[in-house]
Amino acid sequence: MCDARAKITLVARSIAKRYYYMLKKLVDMVVEAFELIVRDFAIIMIVATAMALVSHRLKQPMVIAYIIAGMIIGPHTPPFSLISQTDTLEVFAEIGVILLLFVVGMEFPIAKLKQVGGKASIIAVAEAGGTFLAGFGAGQLLGFSFYDSLFVALAISVTSTVIVMRVLEEMKLIKDQSSTLILGVAIIEDIIIISMLAVLQSVASTGTLSFIEIGISVGLVLAFIGGTIFLGARTVPKFIDLIGRMNNYDVLVIALLGVAFGMAFIAFELGISVAAGAFFAGVLVAESKMHSVSVVLATPLRDMFAALFFISIGALMDISLLPTFIVPVLILVAVSYAGKFFTVWSSARAQGFDKLTSARAGFGLSSSGGELALVTAQAGVATGVTSAFLLPMIGAMTIITTFMSPYVIKFGFKFAERWKNKGGEDTATASTDTTVTEQ
Repeated sequence: MCDARAKITLVARSIAKRYYYMLKKLVDMVVEAFELIVRDFAIIMIVATAMALVSHRLKQPMVIAYIIAGMIIGPHTPPFSLISQTDTLEVFAEIGVILLLFVVGMEFPIAKLKQVGGKASIIAVAEAGGTFLAGFGAGQLLGFSFYDSLFVALAISVTSTVIVMRVLEEMKLIKDQSSTLILGVAIIEDIIIISMLAVLQSVASTGTLSFIEIGISVGLVLAFIGGTIFLGARTVPKFIDLIGRMNNYDVLVIALLGVAFGMAFIAFELGISVAAGAFFAGVLVAESKMHSVSVVLATPLRDMFAALFFISIGALMDISLLPTFIVPVLILVAVSYAGKFFTVWSSARAQGFDKLTSARAGFGLSSSGGELALVTAQAGVATGVTSAFLLPMIGAMTIITTFMSPYVIKFGFKFAERWKNKGGEDTATASTDTTVTEQ
């Protein structure tokens, strides 16, 4: 009996010792990972600060500074990577997308979006459809397979809302009429691209066109937007005002983050871009009486995490792979810029916008890429119907257009202003836009 108890005691001690060492090892791993994250975060902030100072001295957009910072610290830059936890950087980048679009959404209450809602929808359909056809044709001419051409065409149809809005904010044009139109088109375009991606994935995975899956996908998107406008607009603004009456900014910040990430999570679960969910969260907050205070409180958080998003884009760039597909990348970038500008310009003019607004919208929406373009490329790889070069090629296109976008928007807006002054203002369309703005 004593021997049995002794054996049980020994076994229990052995098990306890084993679990103790396992737990200790787990704790050590967590501590080590935390130390690495802190170290990486310190390196990211130091390098980003140095590049931001250089960019400020050279009077260049901060977006470029952050991308270069990402390239410096990234895993693909020789001789070695300065950071070890690239997954953590990607998480921070996603948070940056949510906060950036959330604050941008605060500048666009529902009434303001309705002013360009119908016209923006027509322009978005024309832009997405026209660029998709041009991209598919270019892919076929370059010798891509059928599915490679489809996914490439969809990827270059995407406009990077995050980058465009960031540049417009730096230029202090976020409240301009053309910026309102650009954002309206970009948001609607995201919804169109997501729906088209669902169609392509259905066709690629099953080999047949499933109208049921398409209908479900489109229905979920419409339900999200409808629920946001009709249900969210009746609850979220009142909730924010209720919190605001407490006169406690700490609680208000937490409430704002809850709304932003809550809407982003709902959108994600429905298969919609988290950026679109965060944007509509900002739209709801814009309906509250605490709107101005909310913008002030959320902006510092937005600036820090948005910087991490652009740094992550730079870190993705593998310079060694560029010579392999630089020629098709440059061709597709040119097709994207030309297709987007022409479709936006012509459809905006057809909708009654003046020359200045139409040209600025064309330049603002002409850049392809962004996180949704990478998601599109990844979806093609996940279905197993696209070639191995597709994802790095789309990544290179995204990096190139991200570099170009600030300059295209900056100089394009100046060119549009000179063009308007030389050609004269279209009085009929100008008066039409004045009427729309006043309404």
